Amino acid sequence: MFIERIDIHPTHTKDKFKLRCGKPFPFGATLISGGVNFSIFSRHATSCTLVLFEKHVSEPIAEIPFPKEFRIGNVYCMVVFDLDYENIEYGYRMNGPNNFKQGHWFDSSKILLDPYAKLIGGRDVWGVQPNWDDIYQHRAKIAFEDFDWEDDCLLEIPSEELVIYEMHVRSFTQHPSSNVKHPGTFAGISEKIPYLKELGINAVELMPIFEFDEFENSRLNTETGETLYNYWGYSTLGFFAPKAGYAATGKLGMQADELKALIKALHQNGIEVILDVVFNHTAEGNEQGHYISFRGIDNQTYYMLTPEGYYYNFSGCGNTLNCNNPIVRGMVLDCLRYWVSEYHIDGFRFDLASILGRDPWGAPLSNPPLLETLAFDPVLAKCKLIAEAWDAGGLYQVGSFPDYGRWAEWNGKYRDRIRKFIKGDGNVQDMALRLQGSPDLYAHTCRTPSASINFITAHDGFTLADLVSYNDKHNQANGENNNDGENSNNSWNCGIEGWTQNQSVNSLRQRQIRNALAILMISQGVPMLLMGDEIGRSKQGNNNTYCHDNELNWLDWTLLEKNADLFKFVKNCIAFRKAHPILRQKTFLNQESSNGYPDITWHGVRAWNPDFSDSSRTTAFMLCGRKTNQHQKDDYIYVAMNMHWETHGFEIPKLNNSIKWHVFVNTGVSSPQDSWQPGVEPLLDNQQEILVGSRSVVILVGR
Repeated sequence: MFIERIDIHPTHTKDKFKLRCGKPFPFGATLISGGVNFSIFSRHATSCTLVLFEKHVSEPIAEIPFPKEFRIGNVYCMVVFDLDYENIEYGYRMNGPNNFKQGHWFDSSKILLDPYAKLIGGRDVWGVQPNWDDIYQHRAKIAFEDFDWEDDCLLEIPSEELVIYEMHVRSFTQHPSSNVKHPGTFAGISEKIPYLKELGINAVELMPIFEFDEFENSRLNTETGETLYNYWGYSTLGFFAPKAGYAATGKLGMQADELKALIKALHQNGIEVILDVVFNHTAEGNEQGHYISFRGIDNQTYYMLTPEGYYYNFSGCGNTLNCNNPIVRGMVLDCLRYWVSEYHIDGFRFDLASILGRDPWGAPLSNPPLLETLAFDPVLAKCKLIAEAWDAGGLYQVGSFPDYGRWAEWNGKYRDRIRKFIKGDGNVQDMALRLQGSPDLYAHTCRTPSASINFITAHDGFTLADLVSYNDKHNQANGENNNDGENSNNSWNCGIEGWTQNQSVNSLRQRQIRNALAILMISQGVPMLLMGDEIGRSKQGNNNTYCHDNELNWLDWTLLEKNADLFKFVKNCIAFRKAHPILRQKTFLNQESSNGYPDITWHGVRAWNPDFSDSSRTTAFMLCGRKTNQHQKDDYIYVAMNMHWETHGFEIPKLNNSIKWHVFVNTGVSSPQDSWQPGVEPLLDNQQEILVGSRSVVILVGR
């Protein structure tokens, strides 16, 4: 006998719509048998109305107040039956107090975006001017989670094995020279996977892909007439929705499937996907900002507020999410779980992550609930968690970020020291620590070298080509009188500011680029490469290109041919790192040994005699790979670094007669002799000493 379920029948009606009290969890809009379950939290609202639209229609087709009995605790939940959910967009109106000092901004005239919306319309095609008269700019849509992943899953590459490539989705293929079918999109990246594989990276870190509005604070460049956008996307509208404008199929509402197809293809090629996520603030701005979502739903819950009702601004972007409020903490956790389960994301890099450890009044917490929750969550257990361990409020936690044995950090101290060292500022002793994975920062708390994400350049700041070409930032194109962007870049223009035809200056710049890349790839920890550094990409000295949808940000693929020698050098350095386990240790290198050589020994121009004085600009070290903690035998590796402006001879450590030194890298000579493929390095003629040219790096392999 068939017994029909009673919970698929409506109990209420509103006009033509059949309704029933819904389930409070999960939040958002969820497809169920016969209808859609709508659920939204608000502690302080006095009533809530569901607003339904047909797709692309300006006026609502219905407004359905939640009956009082459809509120469970602080959650409004309702099932609406028989919706044409493929053609529906939805939002909410909230009634409640409007009292600035108390932190309440309720306004029932505003239609609000669901914080849990899985798809968001309104900016479906990148750069298309929206209808500013639309009463509901950013529209929640109902997602269909029916993608065929086949046997795909997280790759779970050990952290110490990673070589990360930071990229911007649109910039990677938007340049006409990319020759992809759908430039500037997820599909465009898919076409370039063979390039990423050839380079040798095994993880891409995507700058923000959560839905944002490129027209936020957009304006015209008064000199060029170009539109300046919110290009980088560090201003989130919806944390659960992929950016429609990054999808060739966004105008069809298929951005989720296009992104999933990209992730699946990257995984098939052994490349993990790490998302740059921004939970420190939202796109709603400060007191002069717009109603979009959180402000009108429950401002006091979602934001950090001063006693007077103003927004704390530890993000530098107008507001700060109240991340250690249990409701907001739950939303962040729900969001990350969703991206792992539905999109198979391998890891997350948290923008201005120190904010996530502040209490509701801004004070740093010794045991931040959100960071602990993320570290021990069972769904996120295999994900990489990477913190940008500082914020715009002055909290700097590199080496002291609450890690719970799980969090890695963007190592800003590594970046700063390597930049200073290669331009000749010395401090070899600090340099030695950075090369070893920063044990001074991480060893005392039982962390490992892979806690250090090593980088020299990132999206925020100079590219590597600009780092060796400019002493000062040149951000005039941003329309802020060159006042934006970092002033302390630790850069050196090699004698002439900007582009030049001076052969000796250009030769020195190429050498400095190679020095930086070689050092990055032989350092303990996890190397991160900025998109385009492998082929000499320049942003013309602009160190804050957050607003440019043009060649300042786009990757010019003609550079691959123009700078083929540099690409080969980087490819060889990555391959060398992969070939030698001693460069990818799970524990810090041992500098003492009772039997044979320690893991690492330090040298100077004389073997076994390092010079750690403040004025020293030369140093060398040797790695003994006979026993690694991966139980693999490896070769000896010797690295000599001469950042002095004069050539120096380096005495090479003498090993037993059966081991000979071979040259892998010598940045002081021209291509193709500047680097070799691992395994075919030529034998060094003089096994006792090698001349290291001015501002050069030599890497030898002993076998």
